[in-house]
Amino acid sequence: MKSEKYGIDIPEILLPSNVDVEKWSVIACDQYTQDAEYWKKAKNIAGDSPSTLNLIFPEVFLESEDKKERISKIHADMEKYISDKVFAPAVRSLVYLERTVLNGKKRCGLVAAVDLETYDWTSGSRSLIRATEATIPERIPPRKAIRDGAALESPHIMLLVNDKENALIGEVGKIAKLDGEIAYDGDLMLSGGHISGWKAKSDRAIKCFYDALESVRSANTASDGSVFMFAVGDGNHSLATAKAVWEDYKKAHPETTDHPLRYALAEIVNIYDDALDFKPIHRALFGADAKSLLSYLASSLEGKVCDVESENEMLKAVSDSKDGATFGFSFKEADTLTFRLLKTNIKELAVSRLQPVLDAYLSNHVQTKIDYIHGEEELLRLSKVGAVSIFLPPIEKDGFFSTIVSRGTLPRKSFSMGEADEKRFYLECRSLR
Repeated sequence: MKSEKYGIDIPEILLPSNVDVEKWSVIACDQYTQDAEYWKKAKNIAGDSPSTLNLIFPEVFLESEDKKERISKIHADMEKYISDKVFAPAVRSLVYLERTVLNGKKRCGLVAAVDLETYDWTSGSRSLIRATEATIPERIPPRKAIRDGAALESPHIMLLVNDKENALIGEVGKIAKLDGEIAYDGDLMLSGGHISGWKAKSDRAIKCFYDALESVRSANTASDGSVFMFAVGDGNHSLATAKAVWEDYKKAHPETTDHPLRYALAEIVNIYDDALDFKPIHRALFGADAKSLLSYLASSLEGKVCDVESENEMLKAVSDSKDGATFGFSFKEADTLTFRLLKTNIKELAVSRLQPVLDAYLSNHVQTKIDYIHGEEELLRLSKVGAVSIFLPPIEKDGFFSTIVSRGTLPRKSFSMGEADEKRFYLECRSLR
């Protein structure tokens, strides 16, 4: 199987017969985890029209009392969409896409199927597809409950490819656009920007695809013979969940070597795409005493706490971290929003030092809860309603793959590819049966 050599395969893509992108497509379920209003707006936009909103479980509701009922309804809606023939006939095809976000940048991607036999999320793995961040096993079972028994999947997983020549996405994309088979085109809801997709299924597109994969494989083969084809940029827990479901299926059906559950849809993005911005994932602590937290972090990270007068001054100092990582803090103090800096001499990836210290703090302050926040605006909003918000410095993507090879997975929630509104929106589907 070619997927065993390259880690990915050409999927059977399902799309609605008439795609109303704004109503059909919604943002990744792990976004806006503290903002139920966002998801209410999404529901209002989707209305009674077919929508991927009905096929996914927004994580803002993961702790809701009606979780089982929500999952049952998701499975029922999947069956209904199939029986009501919402989808056009499945097409064996890659999908080349161009996503224009609100700042005008255009990110290019290629939707394909991950062969889960070639993916391993454990740190130090030498598999073709590797996790970039630590996977939390406890986060897999709630997601398994959704995928187990599901008739369909839709991807928010994004893989990074180390392809300096842009042979994989760029060249396949050129052919797909010349072939002119449009998959979808439209504006995404709620500041998501615009997305256009083309089917890449012609003989020349498929040949280009495999030729490019061979080139990527050759360029990413280490001296020990191991090959690092793709790194999971977004959705690692979703991919880990898909892997767990496939492993369970194999145990129950030992005679089976191939099945739709062996694969998971994902979008591949070139790490060198000019529109791909690596962003830190910030931290928000709820129920923490800001002064004691700052003192603890300053001591543990051998840093110095400094006052700043404004939000802009704090954000600029964090953004300009060069001689050592500078962390920003915002929190309410006597009903006044206060800003602080923690200046350190940390030279490596800042979150790799911060997260273990935060974990130690949380273990001694069980009343304090943490969340991982995409985007400065949302983080500032949370500090205004009682959170202690921690702003992390920028992340450089040069040498990213070599860092994963040398040190293994990064701490959980280390980075994000773009701001919250730039995350992947669900669009394509695939049968799991």
